[in-house]
Amino acid sequence: MRPLNILMLTSSYPKWAGEATAPFIEEIAAGLVQRGHTIHVVLPYHPELRRNAVERGVVLHPFRYAPHPALNVWGYAAALKADVGLKGAALAAAPLALMASLAALMRQISQQSRSFDLVHAHWVLPNGLPALIAARLAHLPLVVSLHGSDVYLAEKAAALSVTAAAIFRGSGGITACSADLHQRALRLGAPVERTRTVPYGVDSAAFRPDPATARQIRVDLGLPFDAPLVVSVSRLVYKKGLTYLIEAFAQVVSQHPNAILVIGGYGDLRDELERQVQERGLSASVRFPGQLSREDSAALIGAADVHVVPSIRDQNGNMDGLPNVLLEGMSAARPIVASRLAGIPDVIRDGEHGILVPERDPQSITAAIIRLLDDRPLAKRLGANARQRVLEELTWDVAALRFEQVYQQALEQHDA
Repeated sequence: MRPLNILMLTSSYPKWAGEATAPFIEEIAAGLVQRGHTIHVVLPYHPELRRNAVERGVVLHPFRYAPHPALNVWGYAAALKADVGLKGAALAAAPLALMASLAALMRQISQQSRSFDLVHAHWVLPNGLPALIAARLAHLPLVVSLHGSDVYLAEKAAALSVTAAAIFRGSGGITACSADLHQRALRLGAPVERTRTVPYGVDSAAFRPDPATARQIRVDLGLPFDAPLVVSVSRLVYKKGLTYLIEAFAQVVSQHPNAILVIGGYGDLRDELERQVQERGLSASVRFPGQLSREDSAALIGAADVHVVPSIRDQNGNMDGLPNVLLEGMSAARPIVASRLAGIPDVIRDGEHGILVPERDPQSITAAIIRLLDDRPLAKRLGANARQRVLEELTWDVAALRFEQVYQQALEQHDA
C-alpha cells in the first residue's frame, strides 16, 4: 500500500513513555509508522501528559479544552467512575472537549504543508462526531475504531445510539477489537460491508518468557522461589472482576498456603478491594503494588505461575472489548485463566491456549488456578501454545496490516 498521511483523534494515550493508559492506541499508531505511514495524533491535554512532540515516529498534537483545572477530566480513563457511570465534571467538560477536538482537527487539516489522506477516530463516542464533521468539511474518508466503552455508552441511551448510527453511516471503515463488539456495532447500525474485526496486537519482544527477570521479581517481592505466584494486572474497576478473583483466592490458599496473589494497577476500587482482602484474612497473601509501568507490568506478568483475567459484564452492562493484558500474558507464555466473555474466546481456545471459566464464578476460577498449579506440564503446554498463537496472528505488525486493509477500503469507497 502507498504511504498515507493519517490524522487520528483519540481521547486516551499513554501519558508518558511506558505508562499504561490505552497503550493500544500508541501501538496502533507506531505500528502504522513502522509500515511507512505518517501519523498525526490529536489528543486532549492532561496535567500529567509528558510526551515529546514526536515519539516513535508518531506526531502528537495535544489540545486544551478546560477553562478550569477541575475540568481536566476528559479521556485518560478519568471520565468514568469505576467504568460504570460518567463523572459530573466529565459531563460539564464534554461540550468544551468536543468543540476543542474539532477545532484541533481542523487546525491540522488547514496546515498548508500537510495533505491528509483520511481521518481515523478512536472510540465512536465521543470522538466519532468531531472526526466525522472534520472529515466532511475536508472531503476526507473517515475510519472509526471501537474499543468497548464507546459501544457500551451507545447502547445505554437512545440519543447516543442515534448518534453512533449516524457516525457509522458516514464512515468508510469501522473496526472492532473483538467479534462480540463487532456484532454489537452491527446492531447499532454499523454497515456490515464496512465493519471488520481487527484484534489488538502485543509486543512479543517486550512480553516474552524471561526466567532471569522472573527470579528477580520474586526477590523484589520477598517471595520464596517455590511460592506459587498468581498475577492479575488491570485498572481497578468493576468490569475487571477482581472481587471474584479475591474470593477465589481465599480457596486457593487453603490448598496452597504459601501462594501469593499480586494485583497490579490503579483505579477507583482499590480501597474496596483492599477491604475485601482484609475481611477475607488474606492480607499476608495479596499484594497491591499500584500503577505499573509497561516494563514493570511485563516483568510481573512474566513471573506469574498463573495469570488471571477474570473479566465480567459489570452491573451496568459494561465489559472489555479485548483486554490487552490477556494478549500480554499469552505473549509471555504464561498459563492463563480467563473469563469466557467478550473478545477473550476470540484468541484463547479453552484447553489449548488457556483455561476459560464462566464470568462471576469464583469456584471455577479456584479450580482452574489449582489445576494449573498442580499440573505444571499442562501449564507449560498452554503457555507455549499461547505464545505461538501470538507470534503467528497477534503482533502489532499484523494489526497494522489489517488497519491498512480497512484504510484501503475506505479510500476506494471515497473515490468511487
